[in-house]
Amino acid sequence: MNTIIQPTIAALPPLPPPPSSSFPQNPFSLSNPKPSLRSSLSLSLSLSPPSSSNPKLKPQLLLNFTALPPSQSLPTQKPLLPLTPPNGSDQTHFFFHHLLNLLRLSARHGDHELARAVHASILKLEEDNHLVNALISAYLKLGLVPDAYRVFQSLSCPNVVSFTTLVSGFSKAGREDEAVELFFGMRNSGIDPNEFSFVAVLTACIRILELDLGLQVHALAVKMGYLDCVFVSNALMSLYGKCSCLDYVLKLFDHLPERDIASWNTVMSSLVKEIRYAEAFELFRELWRTEGFGIDRFTVSTLLTACTGSSAFREGKLVHAHAIKIGLEANLSVTNALIRFYAACGSVNGVKSLFERMPVRDVITWTEMITAYMEVGLVDLAIEMFDNMPERNPVSYNALLAGFCRNGEGLRALDLFTKMLEEGMEMTDFTLTSVVNACGLVMDCKTSEQIHGFLIKFGFGSNACIEAALLDMCTRCGRMADAKKMFLRWPAEQDRSVILTSFIGGYARTGQLDEAISLFNLNQSEGRMDMDEVSSTSLLGLCGTIGFHELGKQIHCHAFKRGFLTDVGVGNATISMYTKCWNMEDGVKLFNMMPTHDIVSWNGLLAGYLLHRQGDEALAFWSKMERTGIKPDKITFVLIISAYRHTNSNLVDNCRSLFLSMKTVYGIEPTSEHFASFIAVLGYWGLLDEAEEIICKMPFEPEVSVWRALLDSCRLRMNTTVGKRVVKRILAMEPKDPSSYILVSNLYSASGRWHCSEMVRDKMRKKGFRKHPGQSWIIHNKKIHPFYARDKSHPQAKDIYSGLEILILECLKAGYVPDTSFVLQEVEEHQKKDFLYYHSAKLAATYGLLTSRPGKPVRIVKNILLCGDCHTFLKYMSIVTRRTIYVRDASGVHYFSSGQCSCKDYW
Repeated sequence: MNTIIQPTIAALPPLPPPPSSSFPQNPFSLSNPKPSLRSSLSLSLSLSPPSSSNPKLKPQLLLNFTALPPSQSLPTQKPLLPLTPPNGSDQTHFFFHHLLNLLRLSARHGDHELARAVHASILKLEEDNHLVNALISAYLKLGLVPDAYRVFQSLSCPNVVSFTTLVSGFSKAGREDEAVELFFGMRNSGIDPNEFSFVAVLTACIRILELDLGLQVHALAVKMGYLDCVFVSNALMSLYGKCSCLDYVLKLFDHLPERDIASWNTVMSSLVKEIRYAEAFELFRELWRTEGFGIDRFTVSTLLTACTGSSAFREGKLVHAHAIKIGLEANLSVTNALIRFYAACGSVNGVKSLFERMPVRDVITWTEMITAYMEVGLVDLAIEMFDNMPERNPVSYNALLAGFCRNGEGLRALDLFTKMLEEGMEMTDFTLTSVVNACGLVMDCKTSEQIHGFLIKFGFGSNACIEAALLDMCTRCGRMADAKKMFLRWPAEQDRSVILTSFIGGYARTGQLDEAISLFNLNQSEGRMDMDEVSSTSLLGLCGTIGFHELGKQIHCHAFKRGFLTDVGVGNATISMYTKCWNMEDGVKLFNMMPTHDIVSWNGLLAGYLLHRQGDEALAFWSKMERTGIKPDKITFVLIISAYRHTNSNLVDNCRSLFLSMKTVYGIEPTSEHFASFIAVLGYWGLLDEAEEIICKMPFEPEVSVWRALLDSCRLRMNTTVGKRVVKRILAMEPKDPSSYILVSNLYSASGRWHCSEMVRDKMRKKGFRKHPGQSWIIHNKKIHPFYARDKSHPQAKDIYSGLEILILECLKAGYVPDTSFVLQEVEEHQKKDFLYYHSAKLAATYGLLTSRPGKPVRIVKNILLCGDCHTFLKYMSIVTRRTIYVRDASGVHYFSSGQCSCKDYW
């Protein structure tokens, strides 16, 4: 029978079990290793002992062959290694050369057995540093760090390459402290490091952000003359960039005698990290003008990150075009950066097109797609992308979890968290912080207690980040007592700024505005609150919410002095604060002064114009957005459509055209929010029948908000015919928010249908909904003075009521007639007038008159809509007192002056 000769593996002496070591198990070991390359080669490695007759004879490489049946024959292929040395060559050199090749093969194919077989052969030879260093390198590439270390320890005279190889391996294997110790051990052994040694130890410093140690290594590199080596300088610049020491990066770069593309990329990356995008673009332009340099995938990825962060959409498209031109669009890291960029642009079609064209995708690509869809609110598409992923990691789960939180899907986030627990997924700080934030979104006390208990039980509650998130969750779920306990036991040595911000925000959310401001003033005066960008943003938001203009200006000045206004988030919060505090002029000035804007900046100023009912200015600003090339998002369209309610002339046709062009021109699918805004515009201009018809023809089931917009329009236009039909629709849908029930109940009360009104309120009570009482407040002497209807709790109540009675008499003389239809209780007519006279807005306005200097405007904030009678009274009050009165209610800002209101009596 024909036979085929095939090499077989000779018996190798087994390696002794590794001695106990302080080193942990190999972090890179695989549960399912690749098939052994040694078995596929069927190559025997053994050494012939020296001949007794000639002891100087060199060791010989023995190859053993055995016969195999034809069925087991190997495919014909070119031999991987020549089996015999060429005539006349030195056999030892030949043998060493093949051992080196085998080590390279073992590392390339992940073959642990082959590497150990070569190791066994090396043990029989005289020690050769070159060969042993190659073995150390192979073990490190295979993730066998303890094996590499034992080989290193066996060397009698390790050289600089031996040390450097192991230092580099330790650095990359997450054993940075041992890498640093070994580097200085080399110095103590009298071996001077080379340029690669410096790069290896700096890699360890970069990974653990060890700046002080990096400075020592820098000094040693200067002393030994290695700073002129471009690799060492690049590593130092990378360390300083990671540690936010940008000045050091720029100084090193300026003094480099020689630069490579990595030098330019490192500096650009450092500039982008510090949000100095303009300088990064300028550096790229300088690189482009420099001969001999071509940009690579790192350059393109860095530039795209800068374009994303600075909302430089035109520049980003130019970078994309250049990437196509030089053949980098298909590169995985570049395409992932492009997905991130187009997602920031809000270009869903661009993101989808990129993804579909990608020849290769990794888990980062799929995760970027999930994040992209979540950022534009396409939650269902993000879920579909997640379900279709060929493989998932904790980052993928976290992206979906964070996306749910970003889109207000708290319940979905909690469901995903439960699934992660069931599948045994790794819980990172980011995961736990996200699930705590999800509880805050749901605002369910019981659920928050369960999650809180879970974190404490498994020992996660001691983490400062998670603890701060838990405190914030408690404030959002109405657990202020628990939040206070957490606040009081917060370690004195830890910074309290973050939890102070959460605690103050919690007081504000629960209506305890005075406590919020008192806590802020107390901690600020005692120097216990170090305000950073995050706390500045939160407190500016609080000042805007409560209308505390004076404090908002102080925080703005503080942010300016600390250089926080370069942070786009702080800038956006400051714009919002000014517009909510009746100061549109400063809001516009600040927008124009901001170095960079994102879509939130543009939307923030648009929202300000709407708050002040300046529809024509909002539309002019929208035209500026289009000329600038800013890509609008779904929030932009909600705002722009709503702006047509506040224009000086009827521009419904323009609004209709814009609404219909959302999908075709801008690629944004209209949602219930957009329909509700459009219905409100039609209703405002009296087109109630068209509005109702559009709702009935919607491509999906309308949400309660859409019908509520129409019902509100019926209230404004006093159209009971359409209103009755809409009420039936809303009640049939059983809305899950109290505002719809309150609106219906008030309409019934206003028409005298007390029984129907009481039935609606009874239904509210059964569902557990609670109406927040109407509250108005005014700020005087850095203190909030809140008022409720018929409230006599204020220390100066006697003076306020006496002043209000005088005002009522004066307004009655001027023509004011109380409108008792706004009394929503079934009482006698004379009682209705008493109820009307002492509404919270009237009490607050009176207090403002009593405490402010003559001629100064009175500023009031109300948590719900201003009632019609208070609106009329304040118009007359502006006449008899010759004062301007500003009121911000749930609909926007009212300017009362000389008997007129900026809302034109439609709000």
